[in-house]
Amino acid sequence: MYQQDDRDRREERAAKKLERLYSFMIRLRLPGGFLTPAQWIALHDIAGENSTGTIKITTRQTVQLHGLLRSRIKPTIRAFNEAHLDSIATCGDVNRNVTCAAYPSQSELHEQIHAFAGKISTLLKPKTRAYYEIWLDEEKLADKSQEEDPLYQDRYLPRKFKIGIAIPPNNDIDLFTNDLGLIAIIENNTLLGFNLAIGGGLGTTHGNAETYPRLGTVIGFVSVASGEEKLMKTIYEIVTIQRDYGNRSDRKLARLKYTVDKYGAPWYKEELAKRTGFALEEARPFHFTDRKDYYGWHQNHKGYWYYTPFIENGRVLDDENLALKTTFLEVAKTGKANFRFTGNQNLILADIKPKDKPTIEKILKKYRIIEHTEAASSIRKNAIACVALPTCPLALAEAQRYLPSLLSKIEPLLDKHALTEENIITRMTGCPNGCGRPYAAEIGFIGTAPERYNMYLAGDHEGQRLNKLYKENLDEAAILQELDLLFWLYRKERATGEKFGDFALRQRWFKQ
Repeated sequence: MYQQDDRDRREERAAKKLERLYSFMIRLRLPGGFLTPAQWIALHDIAGENSTGTIKITTRQTVQLHGLLRSRIKPTIRAFNEAHLDSIATCGDVNRNVTCAAYPSQSELHEQIHAFAGKISTLLKPKTRAYYEIWLDEEKLADKSQEEDPLYQDRYLPRKFKIGIAIPPNNDIDLFTNDLGLIAIIENNTLLGFNLAIGGGLGTTHGNAETYPRLGTVIGFVSVASGEEKLMKTIYEIVTIQRDYGNRSDRKLARLKYTVDKYGAPWYKEELAKRTGFALEEARPFHFTDRKDYYGWHQNHKGYWYYTPFIENGRVLDDENLALKTTFLEVAKTGKANFRFTGNQNLILADIKPKDKPTIEKILKKYRIIEHTEAASSIRKNAIACVALPTCPLALAEAQRYLPSLLSKIEPLLDKHALTEENIITRMTGCPNGCGRPYAAEIGFIGTAPERYNMYLAGDHEGQRLNKLYKENLDEAAILQELDLLFWLYRKERATGEKFGDFALRQRWFKQ
């Protein structure tokens, strides 16, 4: 959990000499982003009873609830526990929610690979029973020396740690933005093992040149042909090296990316071999072609159906335009679809048997979800925004509340230049901490002050190249003016099939 306050009401409450309107945000630990229908129903009820009611899907395949009052924390956690859910290790200096390629239709080995998310999450989960003692009234241990944690010991990690698993050719989880990324290597429909990439992370601080975004460096391959023990040992020791060598004197420089750059990737590999007792193999070839969600209906090799609706910025609620929350509750009550979350703030109505597809489709049509999804533009479907105002204490500008209206003004520009069908990846955050992954977008907007954004260009479409600063402190009028010109040049001078980010790089549309 994080304590937050409603920043929209700070001045009003200060004028009345009232303290800030404090509440909490709570996240769930959902390795690989999976809920059963019963768990979705529980989540729906908990959100309605204890929070603002909005279910917020995050960029790490889980959900968070905002506006949780202190008196409702214990009932919330108890209700989660009854649904076999928990919020352990979703904040703080520990390994966070483990993400995994979302779509079972992407690979016949998805089930096997997806299982690693849960295994890694369990391996790196803190061993303390404090969560159960405080929130679930478990009997306290009289002697805490009985509660040893070989991984986190008495100091946890220098900062948070993020792990993701990708299945080429779709990099839907933005693998290289993780501290540790696992790339599944498949040959002849057999999982050989994983390439490992270390040192990804996007958080920066305005005005602090020592901080910077970084994508992960591929350091080698681990086979799972003879079992998964070597892989799990390797992952564990990668974390222990960061525990022992990460910067503990400056939190802004404490992520794994700075450890890798300080000591070098070759040193990290050498230290890793000392701790595991074996060296990594040479990395195997891999190829990413996309970084997207597959909207609409899709079927996997087992014949099961999957439907991905468009959920703008991951906000599941009922409003005057669309009843998303009611729709998904009705779907869940049929018991005929699981819920899988994507790394792009969406969910998949999943694992639907062919005989049950008409039932789910009828509900989606009843609430105009299919119509809504098909009507959304390509740029809107590829956009991400962080929460930002009014709850995030770090936000300097709007993000999820503003990006939809900005896109409504960008869409006519794309139409004007006959670029409506281009899948341009656009992302916005209210500060430079990178929660919405703006540095890994073809167009990135990063808040600097109210209604002002730095604009970044030239990231690639596959998530293997960071973008670069184009112009600073732009207001909306300046953003639209710049994009009008850039879209005109892109339409006029691009090569056949050239993506917007690649064209921006070739044209050197960034500060040198």
